[in-house]
Amino acid sequence: MNRFQMLAIPIMMTTACSRQGAPLAATGAQQPAAAVQIETVTVSPIDDLYRASGTVRAREIASIAAKITAGILDVRVHAGDHVRAGQTLIVLDRRDLAANLRGSEAARVEAESAFTETENAMASARASAELARVTHKRFQELLAKESVSQQEFDESQARLKSAEAAVEMAVSKRRQVEARGSQAEAQAAAARVALGYSTLVAPYAGLVIERKADPGSLATPGAPLLILEREGDLRLEASIDESRLGLAWIGESVAVEIDGLNRTVAGRVGEIVPSVDSATRTFVAKIDLPALPGLRAGMFGRADFSAGTREAMLVPQSAVLERGQIRSVHVVEGDTARLRFVTLGEARGNLREILSGLTAGERIVVAPPPLLADGGRVAIQEASR
Repeated sequence: MNRFQMLAIPIMMTTACSRQGAPLAATGAQQPAAAVQIETVTVSPIDDLYRASGTVRAREIASIAAKITAGILDVRVHAGDHVRAGQTLIVLDRRDLAANLRGSEAARVEAESAFTETENAMASARASAELARVTHKRFQELLAKESVSQQEFDESQARLKSAEAAVEMAVSKRRQVEARGSQAEAQAAAARVALGYSTLVAPYAGLVIERKADPGSLATPGAPLLILEREGDLRLEASIDESRLGLAWIGESVAVEIDGLNRTVAGRVGEIVPSVDSATRTFVAKIDLPALPGLRAGMFGRADFSAGTREAMLVPQSAVLERGQIRSVHVVEGDTARLRFVTLGEARGNLREILSGLTAGERIVVAPPPLLADGGRVAIQEASR
């Protein structure tokens, strides 16, 4: 369709309306005037709103992954399942881990037994050393009285040194056994922790939004197996043009329209991403939403931010006739209603903004009767908004 054809359409439509209106005007004297209420079009200041669109997302999303490499024995949930905190989600093959734990526990028990033996050995060595010390002291006294020979004294001294060396050896062995016992205990503790990693549980109550693994697969550390979002804690992440940086502030209350629920709720700005996306030239405001039945992550929403005031022309929604893509109102001229095409702006409750087609001071029919046509006679009654 070329430009001339496009221009021809509204001309033809206007002509058609005029042709339809001419007979009505001609016969208007025979038809009773339709009783209508009218309103004078005015321009008044209204709150200027900046509408930012975005997507509903969960405040917290957990990627459930294994911390060990093991085969997957069972996945107990599916996408869409609601889970409670601590609920078992995935069970991994734990046979190797259980064997490691048994070996570590056996080593720990063995170390405890060896520690008892070294304690006994050290006590015996200390008793022998004490006896050798007492005997050597006696030999010193006897040597002073020349009651024993020098050789006997030297033998006593050698026995004392041997007993003291035995004590030091027993102490050293006990330290070795203690170190071995500590190592065995640490290995057993690590084995118990690793065994606990074989069962993956939900960190909080939430909704499983994606399942990425099945039984028989191999789980590797860090590879996501399930995606879980915290339930009932959602927010709208709205993109705002960088030129509107000053509109959003933390704690601000905004109206959020959720298309999927066909309703508007009150939200509160909880976080503002300070950086601007270089590709879209926008920044993100994260708006906390109340818990609503049916509200799901991924839904589309719009948030209205206050941008001051502006002048606007508002008319009652009931005055606007919508037929497909054509919007019009009845303008009253004298006692005759004339159909006028208009361009609509935002809806404000039961009012609709008029961008073009009307001028301030004109009078329009508030709720035109179904049979009121272009050129029809009307009996005017003033209407109050």
